[in-house]
Amino acid sequence: MRTLAAIFVILLVWSSGLLAFAARIDRSTPAADPPAADGIVALTGGSGERIAAGLGLLEAGKAKRMLISGVSRHVTRGELQTITGASKTVYDCCVDLGFEANNTLGNALETADWARSKGYATLILVTVDYHMPRARLELKSAMPEAQIIPYPVATPEVSAAGWWKTELGAQRMILEYSKYLAVLARETLLGLSPKPAPAAKHA
Repeated sequence: MRTLAAIFVILLVWSSGLLAFAARIDRSTPAADPPAADGIVALTGGSGERIAAGLGLLEAGKAKRMLISGVSRHVTRGELQTITGASKTVYDCCVDLGFEANNTLGNALETADWARSKGYATLILVTVDYHMPRARLELKSAMPEAQIIPYPVATPEVSAAGWWKTELGAQRMILEYSKYLAVLARETLLGLSPKPAPAAKHA
């Protein structure tokens, strides 16, 4: 009985945390107009919404430069510029591409390396809404000295307000919440922070 009671309590706490996590994400969009920062970083994903949002901020003068982190090695600068529809002038002038990251931890290390190489202390972080808590936590861990300004992008196909209504929404939210808890445990309970990556060149 005690074992069943303990399992029930754990499930209750986990479920309550999941609901609070989803509510937090739901409140995060639409994102407020961010203050100006030194740099912008947009994390790649399944769609171009993150990159488009980051480029919009860059063209609005919200930062000096922008890093697109986690770009596929099979994509060229020209191809990405065409895909995103970015202004060629702004793109050629002020956009850097990072090819080293293949997950969120890699994004954080790649971004920290880029920001430190530029001497940037304030960063606008652009990613989808449900990914923002974990991405921000990873970046803050990799670069604790920096000020991270979140700019979450809404994802209609995985609505934070009705995520439980579809199989895709439920899978995404539960998986992201679980990953967030794992990173939080690594930081707060184990005290482990990601090690800086070797300096990399950005295209």
